[in-house]
Amino acid sequence: MQSRLPASQKILFLSDIHLGAFSDQTNSELENELINLLNFAEKNRFQVAVLGDLFDYWIEYHGFIPSLGKKLLQRFERFNTKQNSSLYITGNHDNWTLGHFRECGFDVEPDYHILHINKQKVLLLHGDAIGNDVEHLKRPPFHQLLRNRTFLKIYRSLLPPNMGLWLMKEVSKWSSRLERTPDDISVLNKWTKHILEQSDFDYILCGHDHVPRCLEYSFGTYLNLGTFCSHKSMVMYNKRQFKLVCWNSNNQQLIPLKSQETENEQLG
Repeated sequence: MQSRLPASQKILFLSDIHLGAFSDQTNSELENELINLLNFAEKNRFQVAVLGDLFDYWIEYHGFIPSLGKKLLQRFERFNTKQNSSLYITGNHDNWTLGHFRECGFDVEPDYHILHINKQKVLLLHGDAIGNDVEHLKRPPFHQLLRNRTFLKIYRSLLPPNMGLWLMKEVSKWSSRLERTPDDISVLNKWTKHILEQSDFDYILCGHDHVPRCLEYSFGTYLNLGTFCSHKSMVMYNKRQFKLVCWNSNNQQLIPLKSQETENEQLG
């Protein structure tokens, strides 16, 4: 769980792409935008860290790999070969992997990742699990069930791959809400403030609740990446600071993003 990202690198952190949640045309456009972003990252020597939910639902069986996002994963594989391995923290929509992400060159973490960079300590996670401290993160009961090995074994034995994937996509449609309420947002706001205040972390970066924001306190800073699918937003580390940015598809550039909820924004 300790950092393997090179401290000298510039890094892009993104999450909540939810590829597969939309129409075929929108999914194709979203996949192409991500490939363009990887082209930009490679050209400008950025590392990439995915903090969960790259796919709206991903489930592997032995001998079965979903076709979803095949072109994107192939581009990531080339990117990971040329650059260093991209970090992939699995979220609540893409945790059913049997190793294909690693085969594509990702450095996969199921829970959280600690990054030490420029004398700063950064906690990276998806955001679907919280607890009194980082070592005792707790997921909602349904998410715990989906990560239970016995449940996964039974599920795969009862349902063939195509049916199993279809069912989980239907469950995802039912359980997902791409727009969050203020109460949903406050959960991560309160938890990240507590962890920053009680620990030696300087930054916490996550996604999950789909609202990009920067909350800065005297004891640390919380940055929510927002969604690439809706906001085209992410966090950029540029060897000096972390800041919210968004992908401008017309100009193929990263531009500052004004966060929706902020205390002393650090976007300069």
